[in-house]
Amino acid sequence: MYSGPVVKSVQELSINGVELPHYYIRREDDRPVKASAPTSPIPVIDLELLFSDSKEKEMEKLRSALNSWGFFQTVGHGIPSSLLDEVGKIAREFYNLPPEEKRRYSTAVANEDGEEGYGNDDQIPVENQIIDWSDRLYLLVLPEDQRNTTHWPDNPTTFRKIFHEYTMKIKVVAHLILRALANLANLEEDYFVKEFGGRANLYARFNYYPPCSRPNLVLSIKSHSDGCAITILLQDNSVDGLEVLKDGKWIKIPAIPHALLVNIGDQLEIMSNGIFKSPVHRAVTNSEKERMSVAMFYAPEMEKEIGPADGLVDNGRSTLYQKMKVKEYIDLYDQYYSQGKRAIDAAKV
Repeated sequence: MYSGPVVKSVQELSINGVELPHYYIRREDDRPVKASAPTSPIPVIDLELLFSDSKEKEMEKLRSALNSWGFFQTVGHGIPSSLLDEVGKIAREFYNLPPEEKRRYSTAVANEDGEEGYGNDDQIPVENQIIDWSDRLYLLVLPEDQRNTTHWPDNPTTFRKIFHEYTMKIKVVAHLILRALANLANLEEDYFVKEFGGRANLYARFNYYPPCSRPNLVLSIKSHSDGCAITILLQDNSVDGLEVLKDGKWIKIPAIPHALLVNIGDQLEIMSNGIFKSPVHRAVTNSEKERMSVAMFYAPEMEKEIGPADGLVDNGRSTLYQKMKVKEYIDLYDQYYSQGKRAIDAAKV
């Protein structure tokens, strides 16, 4: 039986209908306004076509998607629809467990650094921080020998088996994406894959966004760019909530069944010397419906030094970003993220 400190679950706050705590309410200049529907759809890229004999048209679509959005939807990724459905199913089954069962995996007792495990922003408070309306289960899934399986739920009973299979397939997808991006940047196709190293880090975050009584005052996730290199997101097909900042306006990103949503992260913006941009995005709340998603964050080995590729700083193009170790950037990112600022700006030369 769990006997550690009680996690202040956002899910429980929503179910119990308590008055909205003040530390969830955004400042007036940071409250969600109604987002626009996209004037053109988020580009859908067939990953299989990117490596076919007729790849030119698909590569141009990818280039346009990254220049315009920093996001793209991908199909042809090779992950069976049945497995994607199973991942969504185990996420829902986990969050449908009784509170005391989920607390077995609480970050408050699972590990010292307070990151991996089940929890929310309440457990890593920063003075005067306005926190997100979300619960999460955060796991290091690669390198495989660094997994701490005490964080991995054994209920539902299929969780570990299904998520291991999904993790290994996501790694394959991530490498295909990195090769396509290297081709776009006119680098050696395996450049980014090699730069990540043989022990690259892959983190998973199971996001749960319960209904919120005041969606006009609260954000599920505040505006930010991702601190990793690339993010691969399995969205909830039943309710939208993700938005991207494009041309100064917030634009809805609808889900496509069995597609994966991909976006560039800060580390790849640095490695590409700004050719690929890490987009600012956020998640809004819904007054009636819960929403879930599963994000996979891929980044080079922690001891790797990242910086602009040598091939992208010649021909008059100057170096835009400092070189630093991945772990140094993560520390910088955590510091800036808690303040609602972008670490990528501090990494510029």
